[in-house]
Amino acid sequence: MNEHISILDNMVSHAIAEEGNQTPEGIREMIRALCNALPQFKAVSEDDVEALARELEERIGITMGLGAIVEDDDKDFKPWFNDAKATIEPYYWDRYKKLLVSKKLPRDVITGTDEVTERILSRLGDPNSNSSWDRRGMVVGHVQSGKTANYTGLICKAADAGYRLIVVIAGVHNNLRNQTQSRIDEGFIGRDTGRLATMGTKEKPKKVGVGIYDDRKVPVSLTNTIKDFNKATATSNTSQIASYAVPVVLVIKKNSHTLRNLIEWLREHSARGDADMVDQPMLLIDDEADNASVNVKYGKEEVSRINGQIRDLLNVFRRSCYVGYTATPFANIFIDPDQDDALLKEDLFPRNFIIGLDAPKNYFGPSKVFLDGIPEDGEPDFLRYISDNEDVLPIKHKIDHDLGELPNSMIRAMRSFIVARTIRNLRGHSAQHASMLVNASRFTIIQGKIRNRLHEQLERIRDAVGINASLGEAGLRDPEIAMLRDVWEEEYSDAWSDWSEIQSNLLDTLRLAKVVEVNSRNNDLDYDEAGELGLTVIAVGGFSLSRGLTLEGLTVSYFLRNSQMYDTLMQMGRWFGYRGDYEDVCRIWMPYHAVGWYAHIAEATNELFDELKRMEHVRATPEQFGLAVRSHPSSLLVTARNKIGSGEKHVKIGLSNGFVETTRLTNDSNILSANRDAAKALLAEMDRLGFNQSTVTREGGGYLLQDVPVDVIDEFLLRFRNDRGSIKTSTQPIRRYIEDRSADELSKWDVLVVSVKEHESGRIVETLGWPLGPADRSVGAKDLRDGVLAISGSRARVASRGIEKTGLAAEVAQAAEQRFLDAEKVANPDKVNFPDRIYRAARSKPLFILYLLNVRLTDTEKKEELQSMLPKTPVVAWGISFPISARPDEKVEYVMNTTKLRELFGEDDTDEEMFDDE
Repeated sequence: MNEHISILDNMVSHAIAEEGNQTPEGIREMIRALCNALPQFKAVSEDDVEALARELEERIGITMGLGAIVEDDDKDFKPWFNDAKATIEPYYWDRYKKLLVSKKLPRDVITGTDEVTERILSRLGDPNSNSSWDRRGMVVGHVQSGKTANYTGLICKAADAGYRLIVVIAGVHNNLRNQTQSRIDEGFIGRDTGRLATMGTKEKPKKVGVGIYDDRKVPVSLTNTIKDFNKATATSNTSQIASYAVPVVLVIKKNSHTLRNLIEWLREHSARGDADMVDQPMLLIDDEADNASVNVKYGKEEVSRINGQIRDLLNVFRRSCYVGYTATPFANIFIDPDQDDALLKEDLFPRNFIIGLDAPKNYFGPSKVFLDGIPEDGEPDFLRYISDNEDVLPIKHKIDHDLGELPNSMIRAMRSFIVARTIRNLRGHSAQHASMLVNASRFTIIQGKIRNRLHEQLERIRDAVGINASLGEAGLRDPEIAMLRDVWEEEYSDAWSDWSEIQSNLLDTLRLAKVVEVNSRNNDLDYDEAGELGLTVIAVGGFSLSRGLTLEGLTVSYFLRNSQMYDTLMQMGRWFGYRGDYEDVCRIWMPYHAVGWYAHIAEATNELFDELKRMEHVRATPEQFGLAVRSHPSSLLVTARNKIGSGEKHVKIGLSNGFVETTRLTNDSNILSANRDAAKALLAEMDRLGFNQSTVTREGGGYLLQDVPVDVIDEFLLRFRNDRGSIKTSTQPIRRYIEDRSADELSKWDVLVVSVKEHESGRIVETLGWPLGPADRSVGAKDLRDGVLAISGSRARVASRGIEKTGLAAEVAQAAEQRFLDAEKVANPDKVNFPDRIYRAARSKPLFILYLLNVRLTDTEKKEELQSMLPKTPVVAWGISFPISARPDEKVEYVMNTTKLRELFGEDDTDEEMFDDE
């Protein structure tokens, strides 16, 4: 029956795609008409019709915005695509569109992909123009949000328009390149290139993907799923790109050996003329463009190897386009747009356009997990904290670490995966893949040991279930089955209410489950080997699981890494993507302190996309956008750690429309006492100025004081002792920014003195002179051991959600909320968590927030040795919400000792055993 429903689904999906909008009743009539007309659907019940109709309704309701575009003002570039469109046969695109429909992508997402890829193509060079051109652009998407699908669509349209050579530069490891090749096979070529490379002369090519719909104009692929580009193989086919009647495509690894071979082959066989260049128009797609492509040499005159080879490849062609795709554009934006024109022209900075892709509404992304999914109080929706690893598998461990056992949290995560997979099978997902990710070491040797320990544990569980699960309730006497039930009760009882059904089906799950290793030495992950039943796989790895590799049906993740690099962290987030009707059983285990990093980056990324939209509105150029991003407060950490060498770095930052707060304090009793004295003096000055606690307004979780003179704020900042690792709250540059505006736009301040109500706190204190109820904030064990109070809690904010609304008139706040709803096309306003940045943009006065905080350990880390390290007295923290300045381009200079920052935050986190394997 499931097969019949799937066929019926495909038929109705194609019909809706062809006919356009359908009412709910129209969808049901279409399903019933097919059931009545075709004998194979006679057994489909009315309940089946209703279930399918509801799924289609939900899919149709999923939308995807068209994103934002920032482009240059090149007067010499003439838009060409609209005029040419009437003469272009969309052969490759039409095949691809049919494939997207068959994959059950929502209609509006397909339409959005059509329009966005058209926008990108129109900004590339006209392949039918004989003039020379060299276009550089970047497409910014979201991790695991469908960037590959987008650039596959772009490739199809470029081929239709007349591009003769298309090069896709994929990951730095073979498994990433192979996966990308497989997707290009499916979405553009239409044949299994691996089979083509090994089949005999009498065998027929295997059609895949788009080839099933039409197998006439098959593109030539000089690479396949088995092997990267090879000069000898390429030459044996034909000697010139021009001799092919169809487009030529290559999917190559981001590897200097491969790039050098390709460049030499092109120069030997296809370059012509005095300039020794290839005449055919070329499109280069740089997947994961922030990884290895950026010039990482510290001197402006130097060029790193892969960066230089990509430039050389582009320079082989008289007509070329470079389009970098990334979800983490920080490194690319930091390609220096201030360098000399000649150098910038040669670099890969996206000088012609930057396009931001909106994620579809069903995207399971950073905001859903790390912002909306973490309530102010209570347990997160999807996250679980790791606190038991240090004695068994420390985050910082050596290559020869003796791993005799696994952290209990990792075993619990595996049990969760087993239960979740069983629930998915009961929901009818048995034909779909289900994966678990384990990313807990950068050493491939340790990854192998983790794989072995997990395999041993899986065998124990399988044996126990095989012997005792059939005994019903008596089977719970087996400790392994009892622990699986405990996991169900705590995690999944709402997802599937009948434990007995789960217990009866556990063995079917475990028979198919296996543990594999995925890294530069081993890749045992092969989804193609699955038959009618999808794979149930636990994938253990490191860098390969952090860069481009997609784990199909990812349900449970276990992440134990210590990088604080924006791009590394986000790329490690393989758990982002689309989770259909199993989002509720997804779980992510990670250390408490890492959750704060992700929450902070999620906020910074949201602001980056907002900035892109704003700069599109004012018609800014990519260089102006790059400079704006470089001056955002979040860029301090990026700049400090992202390929700038060592020594002292001066970075100019703009605080207009910015928010800064002390998420990090030094856990030193003398410093904490001095900061309490500074806060006490501030409140005493408030009393002297007539801001009496008994007469001021209680609002936003505390006492609101309005029109406070700037001198009071400046005096507090002068006395406050900032932690050396809290770069954004360095008080000297902040005071300079305030001083420059103290006579006008920052002369009067709103001040919020945070205080929970007495009945909520139960412990009003007068530590600062005023009776205040300290708020509670948690810290992680790792930071505490390092002498730091990272007091931000799990959401990387000391502030509670909505605090920047404090002091705004009701009508101003409502107008800001409505603008957000309109921009985001929100269907259900009642369930929206409005981001604080919308209130900040509406402020006319700055807001200073003073906190008194009780610091505690997370529930999972309450160990006696750590309790003694906590401050015995509430600590002081602060935050500032700066309004939009009338002089937003004026920056203040932060001076950073990058060597010291590396001591604090460590080096970039990549696999130590990465190597070129060719």
